[in-house]
Amino acid sequence: MNKLQRNLLNDFQHDFPLSPTPYAGMAARLGVTEADVLASLQWLKESGAISRIGAVVRPNQVGASTLAAMVVPPAELEAVAALVNGYTEVNHNYEREHHLNLWFVITAPDAARLQTVLAEISARTGYEVLSFPLLEDYHIDLGFELRWT
Repeated sequence: MNKLQRNLLNDFQHDFPLSPTPYAGMAARLGVTEADVLASLQWLKESGAISRIGAVVRPNQVGASTLAAMVVPPAELEAVAALVNGYTEVNHNYEREHHLNLWFVITAPDAARLQTVLAEISARTGYEVLSFPLLEDYHIDLGFELRWT
């Protein structure tokens, strides 16, 4: 990973430029071209360093969301996680050391689509998807200062 890619990961977790040309704004702040920024972001996505670029919106303020969990046999975990990750509505997919071993967040335009995605994942995997909707809102800053030596 080069310096530009590290700066993109670190410097734009907050204060992403809100303009018609956000990548040009990022490029100007970093002293590179917009094409450099776009190529670096593409590399970060293809390498798995990032899964998406987008806003984080307070849950259920725009659309519908839920935390979901599944019990997946360890031998199938990677395949099921890949299937789950195939849904654009899914983010924050991770394994936990618990009998509910695959957890993810689903955000959809409305409750009907949310239920459709939950049902599709269950049907396609053959495993029950448990939904844990938000009961109380907590603010968590998901930005992390990244340092490399």
